[in-house]
Amino acid sequence: MSQTIYDALVIGSGAAGSFAAKELTAQGLSVLLLEAGPAVTQKDFDPNRKKAPASSINIWERARATLKGQPIQARAAFFTERFSHFFVNDRKNPYTTPKDAPFLWIRGRQGGGRLHSFGRVLLRWTDDDFKIRSKTGKGEDWPVSYEELAPYYAEIESSLGLYGNPDGIKTLPDGVYAHPAKLTPAEETFKTEVEGRWPKRHVVSWRYIAPDAERTPKPLREALATGRLTIRHDAIVRRITTDDLGERATGAEFIDRVTGKVETARAALVVLSASPIESVRLLLNSATASHPQGLGNSSGTLGRFFMDQLPCLAFGSFSKAKGWAVDDSAPTDPFYNPSGGIFVPRFGEGDAGRDDFDYQGSIGRAPTPDNEPARLAFFGFGRMLPYADNRITLDTRRKDAWGIPVPHIRCVMGDEEHALLRRQEEMLIEMVRGVGGELEFIGSPTGLREMGRGAFPNADPFSRFMFRQWFRKTMCMGAAIHETGGARMGASSKDSVLNAHNQSWDVPNLIVTDASAFPGSGIAGTTLTVMALTIRACRNLVDQYRAGRL
Repeated sequence: MSQTIYDALVIGSGAAGSFAAKELTAQGLSVLLLEAGPAVTQKDFDPNRKKAPASSINIWERARATLKGQPIQARAAFFTERFSHFFVNDRKNPYTTPKDAPFLWIRGRQGGGRLHSFGRVLLRWTDDDFKIRSKTGKGEDWPVSYEELAPYYAEIESSLGLYGNPDGIKTLPDGVYAHPAKLTPAEETFKTEVEGRWPKRHVVSWRYIAPDAERTPKPLREALATGRLTIRHDAIVRRITTDDLGERATGAEFIDRVTGKVETARAALVVLSASPIESVRLLLNSATASHPQGLGNSSGTLGRFFMDQLPCLAFGSFSKAKGWAVDDSAPTDPFYNPSGGIFVPRFGEGDAGRDDFDYQGSIGRAPTPDNEPARLAFFGFGRMLPYADNRITLDTRRKDAWGIPVPHIRCVMGDEEHALLRRQEEMLIEMVRGVGGELEFIGSPTGLREMGRGAFPNADPFSRFMFRQWFRKTMCMGAAIHETGGARMGASSKDSVLNAHNQSWDVPNLIVTDASAFPGSGIAGTTLTVMALTIRACRNLVDQYRAGRL
Protein backbone atom coordinates (compact mmCIF):
# COMPACT_ATOMS: atom_id res chain seq x y z
CA MET A 1 0.00 0.00 0.00
CA SER A 2 1.45 3.36 -1.01
CA GLN A 3 1.94 6.02 1.66
CA THR A 4 0.59 9.54 1.31
CA ILE A 5 3.37 12.05 0.81
CA TYR A 6 2.24 15.45 2.04
CA ASP A 7 3.59 18.77 0.86
CA ALA A 8 4.44 19.69 4.44
CA LEU A 9 4.70 18.05 7.84
CA VAL A 10 4.22 20.19 10.97
CA ILE A 11 5.36 18.83 14.34
CA GLY A 12 3.53 20.42 17.27
CA SER A 13 0.25 22.33 17.39
CA GLY A 14 0.92 25.19 19.81
CA ALA A 15 1.68 28.83 19.06
CA ALA A 16 4.14 27.99 16.27
CA GLY A 17 2.57 24.83 14.87
CA SER A 18 -0.96 26.21 14.67
CA PHE A 19 0.18 29.23 12.64
CA ALA A 20 2.42 27.06 10.47
CA ALA A 21 -0.61 24.92 9.60
CA LYS A 22 -2.70 28.02 8.90
CA GLU A 23 -0.08 29.59 6.63
CA LEU A 24 0.87 26.46 4.69
CA THR A 25 -2.73 25.44 4.00
CA ALA A 26 -3.57 29.02 2.98
CA GLN A 27 -0.75 28.71 0.45
CA GLY A 28 -2.46 25.65 -1.03
CA LEU A 29 -0.23 22.95 0.44
CA SER A 30 -1.41 19.63 1.83
CA VAL A 31 -0.31 19.46 5.46
CA LEU A 32 -0.03 16.70 8.05
CA LEU A 33 0.21 17.93 11.63
CA LEU A 34 1.56 15.55 14.27
CA GLU A 35 0.54 16.36 17.86
CA ALA A 36 1.85 14.28 20.76
CA GLY A 37 -1.28 14.66 22.86
CA PRO A 38 -5.02 14.18 22.45
CA ALA A 39 -7.48 16.54 20.83
CA VAL A 40 -9.24 18.98 23.13
CA THR A 41 -13.00 19.06 23.40
CA GLN A 42 -15.50 21.20 25.25
CA LYS A 43 -15.36 18.62 28.06
CA ASP A 44 -11.82 19.79 28.83
CA PHE A 45 -13.23 23.19 29.74
CA ASP A 46 -15.86 22.05 32.22
CA PRO A 47 -17.08 25.09 34.23
CA ASN A 48 -17.43 22.82 37.26
CA ARG A 49 -13.62 22.75 37.50
CA LYS A 50 -13.69 26.51 38.15
CA LYS A 51 -13.63 26.56 41.94
CA ALA A 52 -12.32 29.15 44.35
CA PRO A 53 -9.04 28.03 45.98
CA ALA A 54 -9.30 26.75 49.52
CA SER A 55 -6.78 29.40 50.61
CA SER A 56 -4.59 32.12 49.13
CA ILE A 57 -1.87 29.48 48.81
CA ASN A 58 -3.24 26.55 46.84
CA ILE A 59 -1.01 24.11 48.71
CA TRP A 60 -3.49 21.24 48.65
CA GLU A 61 -4.10 21.56 44.91
CA ARG A 62 -0.37 21.29 44.32
CA ALA A 63 -0.09 18.35 46.72
CA ARG A 64 -2.86 16.42 44.97
CA ALA A 65 -1.30 17.07 41.56
CA THR A 66 2.07 15.89 42.88
CA LEU A 67 0.56 12.62 44.08
CA LYS A 68 -1.07 12.12 40.67
CA GLY A 69 2.27 12.37 38.87
CA GLN A 70 2.84 16.11 38.34
CA PRO A 71 5.50 17.10 40.90
CA ILE A 72 7.20 19.44 38.41
CA GLN A 73 4.11 20.90 36.78
CA ALA A 74 2.58 21.62 40.21
CA ARG A 75 5.47 23.99 40.93
CA ALA A 76 4.46 26.46 38.22
CA ALA A 77 3.90 29.79 39.96
CA PHE A 78 0.26 30.05 38.92
CA PHE A 79 -0.58 26.34 38.80
CA THR A 80 -4.18 25.42 39.53
CA GLU A 81 -5.97 22.08 39.54
CA ARG A 82 -8.43 23.46 37.04
CA PHE A 83 -5.72 23.35 34.35
CA SER A 84 -3.91 20.22 35.56
CA HIS A 85 -5.04 18.20 32.53
CA PHE A 86 -3.30 20.76 30.29
CA PHE A 87 0.07 19.86 31.83
CA VAL A 88 2.05 16.67 31.25
CA ASN A 89 2.48 13.76 33.61
CA ASP A 90 6.05 14.10 34.87
CA ARG A 91 6.44 10.39 35.57
CA LYS A 92 5.89 9.61 31.89
CA ASN A 93 7.86 12.65 30.71
CA PRO A 94 10.97 12.91 32.88
CA TYR A 95 14.07 15.00 32.29
CA THR A 96 17.29 15.62 34.18
CA THR A 97 19.27 18.64 35.33
CA PRO A 98 22.54 19.15 37.20
CA LYS A 99 22.01 18.45 40.91
CA ASP A 100 22.86 22.03 41.83
CA ALA A 101 20.91 23.69 38.99
CA PRO A 102 17.19 22.83 39.00
CA PHE A 103 15.07 23.87 36.04
CA LEU A 104 11.27 23.85 35.78
CA TRP A 105 10.11 22.53 32.43
CA ILE A 106 6.43 23.43 32.33
CA ARG A 107 4.70 21.91 29.31
CA GLY A 108 1.48 20.61 27.86
CA ARG A 109 0.74 17.90 25.32
CA GLN A 110 -2.66 18.33 23.66
CA GLY A 111 -4.13 19.95 20.60
CA GLY A 112 -3.12 23.61 20.88
CA GLY A 113 -0.26 22.92 23.29
CA ARG A 114 0.32 25.59 25.93
CA LEU A 115 -2.12 27.95 24.24
CA HIS A 116 -4.67 26.56 26.71
CA SER A 117 -2.64 27.45 29.80
CA PHE A 118 -0.50 30.49 28.95
CA GLY A 119 -1.39 34.00 30.10
CA ARG A 120 -2.57 35.06 26.61
CA VAL A 121 -0.46 38.23 26.77
CA LEU A 122 1.01 39.07 23.34
CA LEU A 123 3.70 41.75 23.30
CA ARG A 124 5.99 43.06 20.58
CA TRP A 125 9.74 43.06 21.07
CA THR A 126 12.01 45.91 19.96
CA ASP A 127 15.53 46.36 18.65
CA ASP A 128 16.61 46.63 22.29
CA ASP A 129 16.09 42.85 22.07
CA PHE A 130 16.88 42.09 18.43
CA LYS A 131 19.99 44.28 18.21
CA ILE A 132 21.19 43.98 21.79
CA ARG A 133 24.86 43.50 20.96
CA SER A 134 24.96 46.54 18.68
CA LYS A 135 23.31 48.61 21.42
CA THR A 136 25.02 47.29 24.55
CA GLY A 137 27.97 45.13 23.52
CA LYS A 138 26.33 42.14 25.26
CA GLY A 139 24.55 39.10 23.91
CA GLU A 140 24.00 38.37 20.24
CA ASP A 141 22.28 40.36 17.51
CA TRP A 142 19.45 38.64 15.68
CA PRO A 143 19.62 38.33 11.88
CA VAL A 144 16.25 40.13 11.77
CA SER A 145 15.15 43.55 13.00
CA TYR A 146 11.98 45.02 14.45
CA GLU A 147 11.26 46.74 11.14
CA GLU A 148 11.31 43.39 9.35
CA LEU A 149 9.02 41.70 11.88
CA ALA A 150 6.55 44.58 12.37
CA PRO A 151 4.27 43.61 9.42
CA TYR A 152 4.06 40.03 10.70
CA TYR A 153 3.28 41.24 14.21
CA ALA A 154 0.43 43.31 12.77
CA GLU A 155 -0.89 40.39 10.77
CA ILE A 156 -1.00 38.10 13.81
CA GLU A 157 -2.61 40.78 15.98
CA SER A 158 -5.25 41.47 13.35
CA SER A 159 -5.99 37.77 13.02
CA LEU A 160 -6.42 37.12 16.73
CA GLY A 161 -8.28 40.30 17.76
CA LEU A 162 -6.24 41.66 20.63
CA TYR A 163 -7.42 43.68 23.60
CA GLY A 164 -5.12 46.63 24.17
CA ASN A 165 -4.61 50.37 23.82
CA PRO A 166 -2.25 52.51 21.76
CA ASP A 167 0.16 53.91 24.35
CA GLY A 168 2.88 55.53 22.23
CA ILE A 169 5.78 54.01 24.20
CA LYS A 170 9.10 53.49 22.45
CA THR A 171 10.13 50.51 24.60
CA LEU A 172 6.85 48.66 23.94
CA PRO A 173 5.62 49.33 20.38
CA ASP A 174 1.90 49.63 19.81
CA GLY A 175 0.10 46.86 17.98
CA VAL A 176 -3.20 46.40 16.20
CA TYR A 177 -6.05 46.22 18.70
CA ALA A 178 -9.61 45.11 18.04
CA HIS A 179 -10.87 46.04 21.51
CA PRO A 180 -9.81 48.45 24.27
CA ALA A 181 -8.40 47.04 27.52
CA LYS A 182 -9.31 48.56 30.87
CA LEU A 183 -7.39 49.11 34.08
CA THR A 184 -8.98 48.78 37.50
CA PRO A 185 -9.39 51.98 39.55
CA ALA A 186 -6.46 50.80 41.69
CA GLU A 187 -4.30 50.33 38.58
CA GLU A 188 -5.29 53.76 37.28
CA THR A 189 -4.13 55.28 40.58
CA PHE A 190 -0.89 53.30 40.49
CA LYS A 191 -0.30 54.41 36.90
CA THR A 192 -0.81 58.08 37.78
CA GLU A 193 1.51 57.84 40.77
CA VAL A 194 4.31 56.00 38.96
CA GLU A 195 4.28 58.11 35.80
CA GLY A 196 4.07 61.29 37.86
CA ARG A 197 7.13 60.39 39.90
CA TRP A 198 9.18 58.73 37.13
CA PRO A 199 8.33 60.25 33.72
CA LYS A 200 10.45 57.64 31.88
CA ARG A 201 8.46 54.77 33.36
CA HIS A 202 5.10 53.76 31.98
CA VAL A 203 2.23 51.66 33.25
CA VAL A 204 -0.02 50.24 30.54
CA SER A 205 -2.72 47.61 30.20
CA TRP A 206 -1.96 44.09 29.09
CA ARG A 207 -2.14 43.43 25.35
CA TYR A 208 -3.90 40.09 25.25
CA ILE A 209 -6.35 37.73 23.58
CA ALA A 210 -9.51 36.61 25.34
CA PRO A 211 -10.26 32.89 25.79
CA ASP A 212 -11.58 31.39 22.57
CA ALA A 213 -15.09 30.04 23.06
CA GLU A 214 -14.47 27.53 20.27
CA ARG A 215 -11.53 26.16 22.31
CA THR A 216 -9.63 24.88 19.26
CA PRO A 217 -7.18 27.72 18.47
CA LYS A 218 -8.36 29.98 15.65
CA PRO A 219 -5.42 29.34 13.29
CA LEU A 220 -6.03 25.58 13.52
CA ARG A 221 -9.73 26.06 12.79
CA GLU A 222 -8.87 28.15 9.74
CA ALA A 223 -6.39 25.54 8.52
CA LEU A 224 -8.94 22.75 8.96
CA ALA A 225 -11.55 24.79 7.06
CA THR A 226 -9.37 24.65 3.93
CA GLY A 227 -9.71 20.89 3.75
CA ARG A 228 -5.94 20.63 3.28
CA LEU A 229 -4.99 19.85 6.90
CA THR A 230 -4.85 16.39 8.42
CA ILE A 231 -4.21 16.24 12.18
CA ARG A 232 -2.85 13.09 13.77
CA HIS A 233 -3.22 13.33 17.55
CA ASP A 234 -1.41 11.08 20.04
CA ALA A 235 1.58 10.94 17.68
CA ILE A 236 4.81 11.14 19.66
CA VAL A 237 7.59 11.98 17.24
CA ARG A 238 10.93 10.43 18.11
CA ARG A 239 13.05 11.46 15.14
CA ILE A 240 13.02 13.33 11.85
CA THR A 241 13.92 11.14 8.90
CA THR A 242 16.23 12.12 6.03
CA ASP A 243 17.27 10.83 2.64
CA ASP A 244 20.28 8.55 2.28
CA LEU A 245 22.69 11.47 1.89
CA GLY A 246 21.22 13.36 4.82
CA GLU A 247 20.65 16.41 2.64
CA ARG A 248 16.86 16.56 2.84
CA ALA A 249 14.31 15.80 5.52
CA THR A 250 11.78 13.22 4.34
CA GLY A 251 9.33 13.19 7.24
CA ALA A 252 9.21 11.78 10.76
CA GLU A 253 9.04 8.56 12.72
CA PHE A 254 6.50 8.55 15.53
CA ILE A 255 4.87 6.34 18.12
CA ASP A 256 1.10 6.09 18.43
CA ARG A 257 0.50 6.97 22.10
CA VAL A 258 -2.58 4.74 22.28
CA THR A 259 -1.43 1.60 20.42
CA GLY A 260 2.35 1.85 20.82
CA LYS A 261 2.80 1.22 17.09
CA VAL A 262 5.78 2.87 15.37
CA GLU A 263 4.80 4.65 12.17
CA THR A 264 6.32 7.05 9.65
CA ALA A 265 5.02 10.17 7.94
CA ARG A 266 6.43 11.53 4.69
CA ALA A 267 6.49 15.08 3.36
CA ALA A 268 8.46 17.34 1.05
CA LEU A 269 8.84 20.03 3.74
CA VAL A 270 9.19 19.72 7.52
CA VAL A 271 8.27 22.39 10.08
CA LEU A 272 9.48 21.66 13.61
CA SER A 273 7.55 23.59 16.26
CA ALA A 274 7.39 21.29 19.27
CA SER A 275 8.60 23.92 21.84
CA PRO A 276 12.26 24.81 22.51
CA ILE A 277 13.45 21.91 24.64
CA GLU A 278 11.39 19.31 22.80
CA SER A 279 12.50 20.49 19.36
CA VAL A 280 16.18 20.44 20.33
CA ARG A 281 15.75 17.01 21.90
CA LEU A 282 14.17 15.74 18.68
CA LEU A 283 16.96 17.14 16.49
CA LEU A 284 19.60 15.58 18.75
CA ASN A 285 17.79 12.25 18.64
CA SER A 286 17.68 12.42 14.83
CA ALA A 287 21.43 11.89 14.51
CA THR A 288 22.58 9.84 11.52
CA ALA A 289 25.89 8.94 9.88
CA SER A 290 25.57 12.21 7.93
CA HIS A 291 24.65 14.17 11.06
CA PRO A 292 26.49 12.38 13.89
CA GLN A 293 25.98 15.15 16.47
CA GLY A 294 22.32 15.68 15.73
CA LEU A 295 20.35 16.74 12.69
CA GLY A 296 21.52 20.09 11.34
CA ASN A 297 24.39 20.40 13.82
CA SER A 298 27.42 20.97 11.61
CA SER A 299 28.14 24.13 13.62
CA GLY A 300 28.21 22.22 16.91
CA THR A 301 25.81 24.76 18.41
CA LEU A 302 22.66 22.61 18.53
CA GLY A 303 21.46 22.54 22.11
CA ARG A 304 23.76 25.37 23.15
CA PHE A 305 22.91 28.95 24.15
CA PHE A 306 19.75 27.85 25.95
CA MET A 307 18.07 30.54 28.06
CA ASP A 308 15.05 31.47 30.10
CA GLN A 309 14.08 34.89 31.40
CA LEU A 310 15.01 35.83 34.96
CA PRO A 311 11.91 35.45 37.17
CA CYS A 312 10.91 37.31 40.30
CA LEU A 313 7.58 37.23 42.11
CA ALA A 314 6.16 39.78 44.55
CA PHE A 315 2.88 40.14 46.46
CA GLY A 316 1.62 42.97 48.64
CA SER A 317 -0.98 45.70 49.01
CA PHE A 318 -1.64 49.21 47.73
CA SER A 319 -3.15 51.48 50.38
CA LYS A 320 -4.07 54.30 47.99
CA ALA A 321 -6.91 52.12 46.66
CA LYS A 322 -9.42 49.95 48.49
CA GLY A 323 -11.23 46.74 47.64
CA TRP A 324 -11.29 45.32 44.14
CA ALA A 325 -13.02 45.55 40.79
CA VAL A 326 -13.98 43.22 37.97
CA ASP A 327 -12.50 43.93 34.53
CA ASP A 328 -15.28 43.61 31.96
CA SER A 329 -13.13 44.40 28.90
CA ALA A 330 -13.67 40.90 27.52
CA PRO A 331 -16.73 38.64 27.74
CA THR A 332 -16.95 36.42 30.81
CA ASP A 333 -15.68 32.90 30.18
CA PRO A 334 -17.25 29.95 32.05
CA PHE A 335 -13.86 28.23 32.48
CA TYR A 336 -11.14 30.89 32.58
CA ASN A 337 -10.78 33.77 35.02
CA PRO A 338 -10.91 37.30 33.55
CA SER A 339 -7.74 38.42 31.79
CA GLY A 340 -6.13 41.79 32.20
CA GLY A 341 -3.73 43.70 34.35
CA ILE A 342 -0.86 46.16 34.12
CA PHE A 343 2.48 45.99 32.40
CA VAL A 344 5.55 48.10 33.15
CA PRO A 345 7.83 47.87 30.10
CA ARG A 346 11.56 48.51 30.00
CA PHE A 347 12.12 52.00 31.43
CA GLY A 348 12.82 54.76 28.93
CA GLU A 349 16.27 56.11 28.18
CA GLY A 350 17.33 58.63 30.79
CA ASP A 351 15.80 56.76 33.73
CA ALA A 352 18.52 55.84 36.22
CA GLY A 353 16.85 52.48 36.82
CA ARG A 354 16.65 51.50 33.15
CA ASP A 355 17.85 47.98 32.42
CA ASP A 356 16.78 44.80 30.65
CA PHE A 357 13.71 43.84 32.68
CA ASP A 358 9.98 44.51 32.85
CA TYR A 359 7.05 43.67 35.11
CA GLN A 360 3.63 42.17 34.56
CA GLY A 361 1.08 42.43 37.32
CA SER A 362 -2.30 43.33 38.70
CA ILE A 363 -3.69 45.62 41.38
CA GLY A 364 -7.19 45.58 42.80
CA ARG A 365 -8.29 42.43 40.94
CA ALA A 366 -8.20 39.94 43.82
CA PRO A 367 -11.35 39.79 45.98
CA THR A 368 -10.76 42.11 48.95
CA PRO A 369 -13.12 43.76 51.47
CA ASP A 370 -14.08 47.31 50.47
CA ASN A 371 -12.38 48.82 53.51
CA GLU A 372 -9.02 47.08 53.00
CA PRO A 373 -6.08 48.06 50.75
CA ALA A 374 -6.17 46.62 47.24
CA ARG A 375 -4.02 43.54 46.67
CA LEU A 376 -1.11 43.71 44.25
CA ALA A 377 0.99 41.06 42.54
CA PHE A 378 3.91 41.40 40.13
CA PHE A 379 6.00 38.97 38.12
CA GLY A 380 9.27 40.36 36.81
CA PHE A 381 11.08 39.13 33.70
CA GLY A 382 14.77 39.83 33.07
CA ARG A 383 17.15 39.22 30.21
CA MET A 384 19.49 36.23 30.23
CA LEU A 385 22.58 36.24 28.05
CA PRO A 386 23.38 33.27 25.79
CA TYR A 387 26.17 31.05 27.14
CA ALA A 388 27.52 28.05 25.23
CA ASP A 389 27.59 25.85 28.34
CA ASN A 390 23.91 26.45 29.06
CA ARG A 391 22.64 23.69 26.88
CA ILE A 392 20.28 20.81 26.20
CA THR A 393 21.83 17.39 25.71
CA LEU A 394 20.41 13.87 25.65
CA ASP A 395 20.56 11.83 28.84
CA THR A 396 20.79 8.38 27.29
CA ARG A 397 20.60 6.74 30.74
CA ARG A 398 16.98 7.84 31.14
CA LYS A 399 14.07 7.17 28.83
CA ASP A 400 10.54 8.49 28.79
CA ALA A 401 7.46 6.26 28.75
CA TRP A 402 7.98 5.67 25.01
CA GLY A 403 11.64 4.71 25.20
CA ILE A 404 13.00 8.03 23.93
CA PRO A 405 16.12 9.48 25.64
CA VAL A 406 15.18 12.39 27.87
CA PRO A 407 16.71 15.86 27.72
CA HIS A 408 19.31 17.00 30.21
CA ILE A 409 18.81 20.72 30.81
CA ARG A 410 21.49 23.08 32.09
CA CYS A 411 20.38 26.70 32.55
CA VAL A 412 22.57 28.53 35.06
CA MET A 413 22.76 32.25 35.80
CA GLY A 414 26.15 33.92 35.46
CA ASP A 415 27.49 36.93 37.35
CA GLU A 416 25.75 39.18 34.82
CA GLU A 417 22.37 37.58 35.56
CA HIS A 418 22.82 37.69 39.33
CA ALA A 419 23.58 41.40 39.18
CA LEU A 420 20.66 42.10 36.85
CA LEU A 421 18.23 40.09 38.98
CA ARG A 422 19.25 42.02 42.10
CA ARG A 423 18.62 45.25 40.25
CA GLN A 424 15.32 43.92 38.87
CA GLU A 425 14.10 43.18 42.41
CA GLU A 426 15.37 46.45 43.91
CA MET A 427 13.70 48.54 41.20
CA LEU A 428 10.37 46.82 41.84
CA ILE A 429 10.67 47.38 45.60
CA GLU A 430 11.58 51.04 45.02
CA MET A 431 8.71 51.59 42.63
CA VAL A 432 6.02 49.95 44.75
CA ARG A 433 7.12 51.62 47.97
CA GLY A 434 7.66 54.93 46.23
CA VAL A 435 3.95 55.22 45.40
CA GLY A 436 2.61 54.03 48.74
CA GLY A 437 2.50 50.27 48.23
CA GLU A 438 3.70 47.64 50.67
CA LEU A 439 5.33 44.34 49.75
CA GLU A 440 4.88 41.23 51.84
CA PHE A 441 7.49 39.24 49.96
CA ILE A 442 9.64 39.25 46.85
CA GLY A 443 11.50 36.22 45.64
CA SER A 444 13.53 34.79 42.79
CA PRO A 445 16.04 32.00 42.16
CA THR A 446 18.30 33.82 44.64
CA GLY A 447 15.84 33.29 47.49
CA LEU A 448 12.78 34.60 49.31
CA ARG A 449 12.67 37.95 51.13
CA GLU A 450 9.72 38.55 53.42
CA MET A 451 8.73 42.03 54.57
CA GLY A 452 6.09 43.56 56.77
CA ARG A 453 3.51 40.92 57.64
CA GLY A 454 5.34 38.32 55.56
CA ALA A 455 4.14 36.11 52.72
CA PHE A 456 0.38 35.46 52.59
CA PRO A 457 -0.34 36.86 56.08
CA ASN A 458 -3.94 35.65 56.11
CA ALA A 459 -3.16 32.05 55.21
CA ASP A 460 -3.02 29.26 57.78
CA PRO A 461 0.37 28.60 59.45
CA PHE A 462 0.90 25.23 57.73
CA SER A 463 0.34 26.67 54.25
CA ARG A 464 2.74 29.53 55.01
CA PHE A 465 5.33 27.03 56.24
CA MET A 466 5.01 24.92 53.10
CA PHE A 467 5.20 28.00 50.88
CA ARG A 468 8.54 28.91 52.42
CA GLN A 469 9.80 25.34 52.11
CA TRP A 470 8.79 24.98 48.46
CA PHE A 471 9.69 28.44 47.27
CA ARG A 472 13.16 27.61 45.93
CA LYS A 473 11.73 24.68 44.00
CA THR A 474 8.99 26.89 42.57
CA MET A 475 10.94 30.06 41.78
CA CYS A 476 14.01 28.63 40.05
CA MET A 477 15.11 28.93 36.44
CA GLY A 478 12.29 27.89 34.15
CA ALA A 479 9.68 29.58 36.32
CA ALA A 480 9.23 32.36 33.75
CA ILE A 481 8.12 29.70 31.22
CA HIS A 482 9.74 31.82 28.49
CA GLU A 483 12.53 29.42 27.55
CA THR A 484 14.46 30.21 24.37
CA GLY A 485 17.47 29.13 22.35
CA GLY A 486 19.11 25.81 21.60
CA ALA A 487 18.71 25.97 17.81
CA ARG A 488 19.45 29.62 17.26
CA MET A 489 19.19 31.68 14.09
CA GLY A 490 22.27 33.48 12.83
CA ALA A 491 24.06 35.11 9.95
CA SER A 492 26.61 32.31 9.54
CA SER A 493 26.40 28.52 9.41
CA LYS A 494 29.56 28.40 11.53
CA ASP A 495 27.90 29.57 14.75
CA SER A 496 24.18 28.95 14.35
CA VAL A 497 21.74 26.18 13.49
CA LEU A 498 19.29 28.20 11.39
CA ASN A 499 19.52 31.05 8.91
CA ALA A 500 17.60 34.34 9.09
CA HIS A 501 14.40 32.59 7.93
CA ASN A 502 14.48 29.79 10.54
CA GLN A 503 15.80 27.41 7.88
CA SER A 504 18.33 24.71 8.73
CA TRP A 505 21.70 25.53 7.19
CA ASP A 506 22.35 21.80 6.68
CA VAL A 507 18.87 20.54 5.75
CA PRO A 508 17.21 23.33 3.75
CA ASN A 509 13.73 21.83 3.56
CA LEU A 510 13.55 21.86 7.37
CA ILE A 511 12.58 24.94 9.39
CA VAL A 512 12.37 25.34 13.17
CA THR A 513 9.97 28.06 14.24
CA ASP A 514 9.43 27.82 17.99
CA ALA A 515 11.50 29.84 20.47
CA SER A 516 14.47 27.46 20.20
CA ALA A 517 15.35 29.64 17.20
CA PHE A 518 15.83 32.76 19.37
CA PRO A 519 19.41 34.08 19.63
CA GLY A 520 18.47 36.05 22.76
CA SER A 521 16.01 35.73 25.63
CA GLY A 522 14.35 39.14 25.45
CA ILE A 523 12.35 40.36 28.44
CA ALA A 524 8.72 40.16 27.28
CA GLY A 525 6.61 37.13 26.44
CA THR A 526 7.86 35.07 23.51
CA THR A 527 4.55 33.96 21.99
CA LEU A 528 3.81 36.83 19.60
CA THR A 529 7.37 36.77 18.25
CA VAL A 530 7.14 32.99 17.76
CA MET A 531 3.93 33.43 15.76
CA ALA A 532 5.39 36.24 13.62
CA LEU A 533 8.59 34.31 12.86
CA THR A 534 6.53 31.25 11.93
CA ILE A 535 4.47 33.09 9.32
CA ARG A 536 7.60 34.69 7.88
CA ALA A 537 9.53 31.41 7.78
CA CYS A 538 6.70 29.43 6.20
CA ARG A 539 6.25 31.97 3.41
CA ASN A 540 9.93 31.89 2.60
CA LEU A 541 9.92 28.09 2.64
CA VAL A 542 6.95 27.89 0.26
CA ASP A 543 8.54 30.45 -2.09
CA GLN A 544 11.70 28.35 -2.30
CA TYR A 545 9.72 25.14 -2.71
CA ARG A 546 7.74 26.52 -5.62
CA ALA A 547 10.87 27.93 -7.21
CA GLY A 548 12.38 24.45 -7.20
CA ARG A 549 15.23 25.35 -4.84
CA LEU A 550 14.35 22.64 -2.32
